[in-house]
Amino acid sequence: MENRFTTLPKLAQSRWVLALGVGLAAVLALAIFASTPVAPAAAQDDIPPLAPLPPVSAPSDNPVTLEKVELGRLLFFDPRMSGDGSMSCNSCHPAATGWGVQTAISFGGPGTSHWRNAQTLLNVAYYSKLNWDGGKKSIEQQNGGAWGGAVAGNLDKALAEERLAQIPEYVERFRDLFGSQYPLWDDALRAVATYQRTLVSQNAPLDAYLEGDDSALSDEAKRGLELFNDKAGCINCHNGPLVSDDRYYALGVPQNPDFLDSPLKQITFRYEFAAKGVPEEVYRTASEDYGLYFVTKQAEDIGKFRTPSLRDLCYTGPYMHDGVFQTLEEVVTFYNAGGGDNPNKDPRIVPLGLSEEEQADLLAMLESLCGDQVTDESPELPPYGEFVFPDEEK
Repeated sequence: MENRFTTLPKLAQSRWVLALGVGLAAVLALAIFASTPVAPAAAQDDIPPLAPLPPVSAPSDNPVTLEKVELGRLLFFDPRMSGDGSMSCNSCHPAATGWGVQTAISFGGPGTSHWRNAQTLLNVAYYSKLNWDGGKKSIEQQNGGAWGGAVAGNLDKALAEERLAQIPEYVERFRDLFGSQYPLWDDALRAVATYQRTLVSQNAPLDAYLEGDDSALSDEAKRGLELFNDKAGCINCHNGPLVSDDRYYALGVPQNPDFLDSPLKQITFRYEFAAKGVPEEVYRTASEDYGLYFVTKQAEDIGKFRTPSLRDLCYTGPYMHDGVFQTLEEVVTFYNAGGGDNPNKDPRIVPLGLSEEEQADLLAMLESLCGDQVTDESPELPPYGEFVFPDEEK
């Protein structure tokens, strides 16, 4: 049976575990029982309409429990889950800033840099694959890459298990949850993924409007919704409850100057090309992120990236895979102009001809996708156990 649950608004409470426990216990109980503008979306029956998010479904091999969420939360905020013990998951996906760093391109571990924008973890449970290029098949798999990646956590699996085994509270929690004598890497990935599945957008004004509350949207936002579904054509890719079709497109997003001008980022860029097994010629001549190509190795996929969800986008800037746009106004201007240049650009990305007033209305609609800000604060982390010398060494 599927485990279904939702998250609580403003998770940062003085007694977070108690608050989450009440919410999850209730939901778990229920789970047991329970140039030419784009063609109008209304004429395309295969496009899912916008709708409120359904309950999250946990995978059958990682069912949700309150205890697992609690453990995953501790591990999410624990910097000991990085090579040098200085970074946690929250470092690159801080709860206070929309679960993603507000730099255009995320930093990496000490002495390194990442090469893409760190996507928000909000609603990560609803994607079929993870990362801008869909290179990871599950949250659990993505967590392993984040902890162990050379330009991310840089944490060795054996070192992680040894550190966790030196923390009595973790040993007890892992034993109770998974039946293992000592904490194991794969179980740690499952716990953190369970916590991340609680990070769900909620109470967006647009959802209230879609459920029948006509007063939930301003007149500007209502006009913007009409544009979203028709003249602006946003619904073609940003559709369904997630406001994303979970597919991949080339838009011709311009290069971020910081990416091009930073030697450290370019080192990472070349490393990623080599690590992903591209042909020698591509490794030596490429000057931009190839996106989906790294997964498929098909030339027609160069420059394609996953459609991100638009939910809570007012908290999750900057925007695009390289964070080149700082504001939503810049994003709307980019689409209104027909995107950028890329040989694989989707044919539906064309100049929209939106007036300034229409662009303002569209922005009002996008802002209606922002609900209560989901936040959390670092919990008190369990300490290492005290080392006791053997009798003969005292």
